[in-house]
Amino acid sequence: MAEKIKVMLAGGGTAGHINPALAIAGEIKKNLPDAEITFVGTPHGMESELVPKAGYAYETMNVAGFQRKLSLTNIKRNAQAAWYLLTSGARARSIVNKIKPDIAIGTGGYVSGPIMRMAAKMGVPVIIHEQNAFPGVTTKMLSKKAACVMLAVEDARPLINTDAPMVVTGNPIRSDILSYDRSKAREELGLDERPLVLSFGGSLGARRINEGMLDLLCRSATDGRYQHIHGYGRYGHFILDEMKKRGVDPENTPNLDVREYIDDMPRVMAAADLIICRAGAITLSELQARGKAAILIPSPNVAENHQYHNAMALVNRGAADIIVESELNGGLVVQKADAILCEPEKLRRMAESSHNMAITDACERIFEVMEKVLAEAGKPIR
Repeated sequence: MAEKIKVMLAGGGTAGHINPALAIAGEIKKNLPDAEITFVGTPHGMESELVPKAGYAYETMNVAGFQRKLSLTNIKRNAQAAWYLLTSGARARSIVNKIKPDIAIGTGGYVSGPIMRMAAKMGVPVIIHEQNAFPGVTTKMLSKKAACVMLAVEDARPLINTDAPMVVTGNPIRSDILSYDRSKAREELGLDERPLVLSFGGSLGARRINEGMLDLLCRSATDGRYQHIHGYGRYGHFILDEMKKRGVDPENTPNLDVREYIDDMPRVMAAADLIICRAGAITLSELQARGKAAILIPSPNVAENHQYHNAMALVNRGAADIIVESELNGGLVVQKADAILCEPEKLRRMAESSHNMAITDACERIFEVMEKVLAEAGKPIR
């Protein structure tokens, strides 16, 4: 019988790095209930709450990115980041010695760099997962030391210079996103046969997206052409006042559902005909899994403008339209939404193209890669 496998996972900073790591851990536990899984993250990042809550062992190390804009605050932050960098090697070595992993899996974020680099240096097989169409600095750096590089989309392959094998696995997707029935969702939401637009800018709210949705929301309130669910986020309450200034009370407009946070995303995504949102990697993988047409508004405030590249992977395949934030305005949103929703055949083609890009068994593919790498290292798991 194979020995108990010890797995070290690292990924943090944003949900886009943490949730894939948690999904991978869940798949490992499903197949190997006795596996010992330990996460490595920062003391104060989102992962410091999400990982222990999920029941996994957790080790911390201080890591921070360098700020490019020159200011007194950023000079202090960069001094701290430099200190973390100087001390990260010793801390990473200590963690690897403590865990003694059979394999290390990195899903991105600053913390993945030093711990995965040290694991590889100490002879631990390392595999990394890149969620975006444009690979991050950490992925490019670690790819030269990895036993395998796992990609969400084929578009990332030519952008990584490595001798390591590269495998397209897709991004892990929540099972409830895949399974929610569209008819049931529309019935539960009290929808009729009119098209449903779903729009959101994240849990905090993106001011530019909220401003861009005003014209479409107010027109739908007037002519009733579309049903519309919009999530404005924690800092987007101003949109309610702006709508009222235009004579629209969202609380008394039956075809509008304007709320702070969308806490039933599997249901509203299943019900939607057109989705207007940012271009985060996991969100796009969920759109593809559901086969949804989209208008994507990439955030310009992300490393290496990776959301733009994520969006273009769909646009180039006819699955989405795009509005760059510098050109975003209410009139353009209305124009593009009408161009899709008023042409049923175009909507159908976009939805079909989106679904053709979907990879719904990413966790299984990632586990197969792990199994292969372990076997090559002389540690078969079955």
